[in-house]
Amino acid sequence: MAVVTALLLTTLAVTIVASLFWQQQVQVRSMENQRLHLQTRWILRGALDWARLILQQDGRDNQQITRADGVWATPLADTRLDDYLERERQNNETYDATISGQIFDAQARYNLGNLADAGGTVDPKQLEVFKRLLTLLQLDTAPAQRVADLMAQARKAKGNVPGQTGQQGQTGQGQAGLQGQGQQGQGSQQGSVSGGTARQGTTSSGRVELEPLRVEDLLAVAGVTQQSIERLRDFVIVLPPGVQVNANTASAEVLASLAPNVSLADAQTLIAQRKRTPWGQGNSLAYPASQPTVATVYHSDYFLVQSQVRLERAALVTWSLIRREGGNTNFVAKPLWIREL
Repeated sequence: MAVVTALLLTTLAVTIVASLFWQQQVQVRSMENQRLHLQTRWILRGALDWARLILQQDGRDNQQITRADGVWATPLADTRLDDYLERERQNNETYDATISGQIFDAQARYNLGNLADAGGTVDPKQLEVFKRLLTLLQLDTAPAQRVADLMAQARKAKGNVPGQTGQQGQTGQGQAGLQGQGQQGQGSQQGSVSGGTARQGTTSSGRVELEPLRVEDLLAVAGVTQQSIERLRDFVIVLPPGVQVNANTASAEVLASLAPNVSLADAQTLIAQRKRTPWGQGNSLAYPASQPTVATVYHSDYFLVQSQVRLERAALVTWSLIRREGGNTNFVAKPLWIREL
């Protein structure tokens, strides 16, 4: 009995000690994961500041046009950070840290915000452009009218909310929420949610309407599927009303949708022409058989920044919308929203 009791007590003691060590190991690993995620966020913040500096310098150097082959469009391949970051290494530690990213012209895509003006009226010319784009992408054009109606209803509802004074007020609240969440270290995605809350309003019937912020928000529209969202992702974006497509950076599909009776082959020919001489340098966009039904520009103020950081076993991918504003030497690039994936 004494031997059996001793064995049972020994087994119980070993089990308790092993459980304590296991809990301690779990806590240590959890703290390491939190540290790695925090470090990736700080690295991404530095990468975003770097992208802002590139856009500001490009704005000073090219104030009239924004070219598709500009310095800002050069992608950053996987770059190891071992040689740039100082860190205390432990025994047998493998420090694997890389960063990559790219800047995209947001105005190279069709702006869904132009489907309705600030007063909540659907623009028929912009609606036709959107339908032509859906046709070129081999998608159903039936949801186009519903998307335009959603934008119009959200704009009308926003006008019924006291203190809502259009896009400027929305952007300001979105930036305030973004900066506040960033200072508290709670991540950038909550900042984008704060910006989205500023776009809501109430209709006369008491129903809350939300203006879409991203392409994924179109899933609330009947007839829009996840497959169509994936197809549209690289060709549409939601920007303030009045922000036009930059013909110097737009894709063939977007260029072809701006004017009636234009094929993808015609748009490819136009892209080959602009590679030799960008529009806005004494020349302008001219289609072979028709003219654009909506206005176009040759300079961009909105850009998308995609960043990816891998730090050991932690990985973080973010998308940011940057607005470039100012003139002459006073160009400033400000983030409007940041989304973590």
